[in-house]
Amino acid sequence: MRVLVSGAGVAGPVLAYWLTRHGFAVTVVERAPAVRRTGGHAVDLFRPALRISAQMGVRAQIEERATGTRRLTVYPEGAARPVRADLSKIFGAASDGHLEVMRDDLSAIYHDAACDDVEYLFDDTVTAVGSDGAVRFERAAPRRFDLVIGADGLHSRVRRLVFGEESRFTAFIGAHLAVLTLPNRDGLDGELRMHVGVGRTAGLYGARHLGDARVLFLFRSATPFAGGRHDVTRQKEAVRRAFGALHPEVDRWLEELDRTPAFYFDAITQLRMDRWSRGRVTLVGDAGYCPGPAVGGSTSLAVVGAYVLAGELARAGGDHERAYPAYERVMAEHVRASRAGGLSAARTLLPASRLGVRGLAEGARLISALPARPGRALLRLAARNSRRHDALPLPDYPSGVVRN
Repeated sequence: MRVLVSGAGVAGPVLAYWLTRHGFAVTVVERAPAVRRTGGHAVDLFRPALRISAQMGVRAQIEERATGTRRLTVYPEGAARPVRADLSKIFGAASDGHLEVMRDDLSAIYHDAACDDVEYLFDDTVTAVGSDGAVRFERAAPRRFDLVIGADGLHSRVRRLVFGEESRFTAFIGAHLAVLTLPNRDGLDGELRMHVGVGRTAGLYGARHLGDARVLFLFRSATPFAGGRHDVTRQKEAVRRAFGALHPEVDRWLEELDRTPAFYFDAITQLRMDRWSRGRVTLVGDAGYCPGPAVGGSTSLAVVGAYVLAGELARAGGDHERAYPAYERVMAEHVRASRAGGLSAARTLLPASRLGVRGLAEGARLISALPARPGRALLRLAARNSRRHDALPLPDYPSGVVRN
């Protein structure tokens, strides 16, 4: 069976890997001209996604490219001294397994795992999808596929073509994020440095193998950004307005906005769809159920979703009318928990009061100071669904071959 996967970020290559192992013939189309290998921003993998990565034979490579961030230094706005915490213990309280890795590194590792068995169409995109599997591309000649899967992120083109405009399914959760690249002049080694104020948080981190650093800006907003997705000038102005006068160090980070070689900006938006499938088409990862960039564990969720989708298609012998509903049933509760966790994480990372600012810093310090079991108990008290990332038991799928 011929399957088209749109998107070569994280979910797309993982899905392509497992589909080829189950005997499907896979084509991946990707708008970018090549696999990105410039690092990107940091993302998290939790126990289920790490287990899948181990089965793919790439966990050791992911560990080699992990950021190595283990220490947290929090500067609450107006406080005389920073608060220091063991970041690895905080993640340990939330999950029995966790690795932080740069997104582009992760995408490249997953791509390389199955690139010899997958057809990739770079520098192209889908422009039309027919109910019979007929697909038109921006550059390549039209082709027909048995199945079409959108793995093309929160702003999925496949979803828009098949299900309708994005605004029908998105819910703005009251915050924005921005990421910029800047020189690692402070020589950060294993440290995340955060400045936290009412409704705004900025953090600087590096990675062991990178020569530069990243700044993550998160800030509350009553309404979504009014400019377009590609209006970079206004996006940078919004970041400057949100973080002015927070701290002199943050002011220095803001000075890099006009010099940065890489800048990312988006609203923190959840995707809320009742179903992710229609006819021969389904969605995976952020394209179908983004719980919120930077707050909901979306990367780990995407890896699990890709694995489950491929497995259910194999179990059903390629019959999408059986496989797609089964895939949605397996993932449904995990998606709901991730949405709830995303809302909780946004509230925690963006305190609504000065008391909340201090509570964030002291809570991190206390969790990292406690032994593992009391730390987990405290985290459960502080955040509902605190261990949601480990909650999904992964099904075992047959390795039978689907006829092409």
